[in-house]
Amino acid sequence: MFEIRIITLEDVINLRHAVLRPHQTIEDCVYESDREETTFHIGAYLNGELVSIASFNKETSEDFKSDNQIRLRAMATLPAYRKLGAGRLIVEFAEKILKEQGVSLLWCKGRVNVKAYYHKLGFTEYGDAFDYPPIGLHVLLYKYL
Repeated sequence: MFEIRIITLEDVINLRHAVLRPHQTIEDCVYESDREETTFHIGAYLNGELVSIASFNKETSEDFKSDNQIRLRAMATLPAYRKLGAGRLIVEFAEKILKEQGVSLLWCKGRVNVKAYYHKLGFTEYGDAFDYPPIGLHVLLYKYL
């Protein structure tokens, strides 16, 4: 059904903007970590259309003891394609890559309104919800690989 593959930053920007940050400029959708050598982006395609994305970058959260951490960032799926499994397939694809690299912990800052989704993917909440301006309430989530 879905084709999952590594994609470029240029591939992710428009979908990231449309789904996650429509109230900001397209330039605000490019993060410093996006162009780092260890960062990679994964996309899910359906009938040749990019419908879901996620980015993975080497970033350490002081909240976790693991030395080898990767942050999941900017996961987004077009509304018409949600609940079809694209996001889950992206995370599974990434986990295989990360395990081969010896990564032991995957973490993210997830919006409070989708934390149940991350729980289904095997993530656990850490701490209380916090404001993540200008986007809103988030919670820290993690998963040992």
